Amino acid sequence: MKKPKLIALDSKCESKENSHAFYREVEADVLARTLWGEARGEGTAGMQAVACVVLNRVAESDKRGRYWWGNNIIQVCQKPYQFSCWNRSDPNFRKLQSVDESDLYFATALRMAKRAIMGALDDLSGGATHYHAKGITPYWSRGEKPTAEIGHHIFYRIL
Repeated sequence: MKKPKLIALDSKCESKENSHAFYREVEADVLARTLWGEARGEGTAGMQAVACVVLNRVAESDKRGRYWWGNNIIQVCQKPYQFSCWNRSDPNFRKLQSVDESDLYFATALRMAKRAIMGALDDLSGGATHYHAKGITPYWSRGEKPTAEIGHHIFYRIL
């Protein structure tokens, strides 16, 4: 059997619109997986608030010129130890890799992610950049005033 021949594609064949659309699809998928992994049990309000945390971090990065937790939606979502569903040791990580739109919660998260990217979500988090589950008290939340409590999550704006 003959090996297939690889041919470089002419850069003129790829339009900026196609590249941008592809990036937006990947961005929506990563954000949706984050919402699903972090807040699928919190209903649409909980997923929306988590989406807003991601968007608020991106906005803060834009204001500062860049920031340690990432400079775009994908970087913010996948920054190690920021959203636990992306940690390889988290039980949700394997599930996160295989979930698809046949799961009602993921389909909802994907629609919400697309709306978030378009700028069509109200910020239910009160400008939050952080959150945690009720019942735990991370070191970074001590002495901080919550901006919102939605479902089983408490939200904060910490810069």
